Amino acid sequence: MASNGGDAIVRGDTLSSSTDKSENGAVGLKKNLGLFNGVAMVVGLVVGSGIFVSPVGVLSNSGSVGLSLIFWAIGGITAAIGSMCYVELGTSIQSSGGDYAYIGKAFGPVLQFMFVWAFLLIVFPIANAIISLIFANYILVPIYQDCTPPNTAVTLVAAFVIVLLSVINCVNVTWAARVQNVFLIMKVLALVVISVTGFVWIAQGKTQFWDDPWEGTSYAPVDWARAIYSGVYSYAGWNYLNLITEEVKSPEKTLPRAIWISVPMITLLYISANIAFFTVLSKEEMLSADAVAVTFGNKTLGVMSWVIPIFVACSTFGSLNGSIFTSSRLYYVAARNGQLPESISYVSTKYMTPIVSLCFQMIISLLCLISTDIHELINYATFVETMFIGLTVAALLYMRKKFPTLSRPLKVSLFFPITFLLFCTFLIVMTLYEGAVSSLIGVGICCSAIPLFVVGIAWKNKPKAYFRFMKKCNTFLQKLFLCVPEDKDNLD
Repeated sequence: MASNGGDAIVRGDTLSSSTDKSENGAVGLKKNLGLFNGVAMVVGLVVGSGIFVSPVGVLSNSGSVGLSLIFWAIGGITAAIGSMCYVELGTSIQSSGGDYAYIGKAFGPVLQFMFVWAFLLIVFPIANAIISLIFANYILVPIYQDCTPPNTAVTLVAAFVIVLLSVINCVNVTWAARVQNVFLIMKVLALVVISVTGFVWIAQGKTQFWDDPWEGTSYAPVDWARAIYSGVYSYAGWNYLNLITEEVKSPEKTLPRAIWISVPMITLLYISANIAFFTVLSKEEMLSADAVAVTFGNKTLGVMSWVIPIFVACSTFGSLNGSIFTSSRLYYVAARNGQLPESISYVSTKYMTPIVSLCFQMIISLLCLISTDIHELINYATFVETMFIGLTVAALLYMRKKFPTLSRPLKVSLFFPITFLLFCTFLIVMTLYEGAVSSLIGVGICCSAIPLFVVGIAWKNKPKAYFRFMKKCNTFLQKLFLCVPEDKDNLD
């Protein structure tokens, strides 16, 4: 996959028009993200579309209000346990790429490439597509008040927002961080408005839907797995700050603090919002709602109900921005390590951003918009992501034995990785037992990485024509985007 024959690479001194290089002229990504940016990134990534989509899935599979709330709490506790494992990994291996770096160090390049291949084709582009489609659906609600927005309009708006945010991320990391900060406030405010409204109803004695919270409870483990999956999707993203470790100031301090602030905050917001939903809406209203938050707003806010779809749209906008920012860094690191085409690791000499990686993932995300079935897309992405998060936590246990002298600024109890692995195993086994076609397709896509690894990476003596072709492609992209390979050794 890498172009090992590109010896005549245009370097940073050739494209010297940059105004944002470091003092010594080095080209590369900078440490621009502090604690607030880290918290904004985690909360902004996690609190997006999920909390406004998943309540229906959790309720329909759990069968009762009481069990639904338990599953929402389990999702938060699991995210907290998993985040403890990632804190140890992120402070021990301070390299961008997150899971990619940890899996590679523990298990070698084959599983590492399978990870990046799965996230390249499934997890990140599908996540971007899901979030953009939900953004489009909610932003179009005020226009199509009496009917469902047409698929064409939804797709076009979703494509536009993916392109817009990709451009912002290409132009300036600081702009991208500011977008994340601003929309963090909007999405937290949305959940606070929903939660406060629900608790006002409770204070007014409107608790008729809580008379029998356990009515209809399902006792089937497969239903539990489905319900937990729906909830887990809403917490997805708590580990993504590890993908950009090299751009975080003092990661050994900032990384754990950002995660420990973010995850409890998110869990509290989610449980409060669900209590509000269950207070205002009956089970029947919840299960029949196309957009739970909109139904909630129509019933509680009257003439001000229009603010809910706007809040939700802002929430998903910020989440998509964070997803684009972090996912591009995974492709960038994989290309830098020779597991994707070299040009994907090139950095803009003007903006100091991984511009080729951002454009690359933008194109794949746009292709995923061909399917507008959000729930099917969620099934594909969540199953594959759960597999690899479990593998990453297993890497922590394996490295305890393989690298006993590795510096570990924060070493967690074995309780955390073992508990998290048991949880992941339960979800994976239950999903496979059910025979979900989407899960098996995901496994097949992951396995397809093996022959690609053999041909693209392990095979070193490729024909000279291949290297000449890759060299031409690299030179073309350098001229098109004014980008060069990172000069990491000379960065400030």
